[in-house]
Amino acid sequence: MDTLRTPDDRFGDLFEFPFPPSYATVTAIDGTALRLAYIDFGPRDGTPVLLLHGEPSWSYLYRHFIVSLATAGHRVIAPDLIGFGRSDKPAARSDYTYEAHVDWMTQWLLQLDLTGITLFCQDWGGLIGLRLVAAHPERFARLVIGNTGLPIGTGWSEGFAAWLKFSQEVPAFHVGGIVNGGCVRTLTPAEIAAYDAPFPDETYKAGARQFPALVPTTPEHASVAENKAAWAVLETFDRPVVTCFSDHDAVTKGGERVFQNRIPGAKGQPHRIVAGGHFLQEDCPEALVDIILGR
Repeated sequence: MDTLRTPDDRFGDLFEFPFPPSYATVTAIDGTALRLAYIDFGPRDGTPVLLLHGEPSWSYLYRHFIVSLATAGHRVIAPDLIGFGRSDKPAARSDYTYEAHVDWMTQWLLQLDLTGITLFCQDWGGLIGLRLVAAHPERFARLVIGNTGLPIGTGWSEGFAAWLKFSQEVPAFHVGGIVNGGCVRTLTPAEIAAYDAPFPDETYKAGARQFPALVPTTPEHASVAENKAAWAVLETFDRPVVTCFSDHDAVTKGGERVFQNRIPGAKGQPHRIVAGGHFLQEDCPEALVDIILGR
């Protein structure tokens, strides 16, 4: 496996992101060692909050969460998925599969040996994070789920179909512009530049290009069976589960209902529809922090 590593100077003096990275090593199926970056902030003995980003963002998405959650006493952990942020980036699109991402993040989670986790997940952070929950439910105390899903090959929204077509056909994959377009508010030039920082040129974007095509929206997609098995576990998960989908996301609109209906821990919880676009972390961070903290 050939890999790329974004030069560190691309991450110098990022707007509103002073958090130093930590690093772990995970191993690909062919034996390639991959560096996985993550933010680990707050008291080490605090109850962990795991913040999982999706496509094509990175842990920068959670910059407005980290200090507030740490001040409340939590150990805040925000990884960069392989292919994103400061993490290593396999160079070929074929190196990226759903199951590879689940495996890489499972290796990392077990290395940190976290327990009592509150998970906040969005976009691919949910597709991967909920698989972690299903594989290791004993490690998770509470789930906060926004603008994501765990599809099993039964179709997709018109919004996702449009995104899939765009992502596979657009000549230049402008990451910062894509994130900006998925927000209700307009990001500043400095914020857009921070989302572009992990990707010096198109060769670094194999994962960003491949992710949309991996979503198991048809019976023929890989990982349908694995996601069905994960649902079987989630349908027994009785710890608290809160949904907080946004009101302006065409990709995941209405997706909260499946979690509310199928996961026992979601019954009677204070579910919310919040104001925001697909990247609700950029549009309403304060409201989401309050939800994570149970306020």
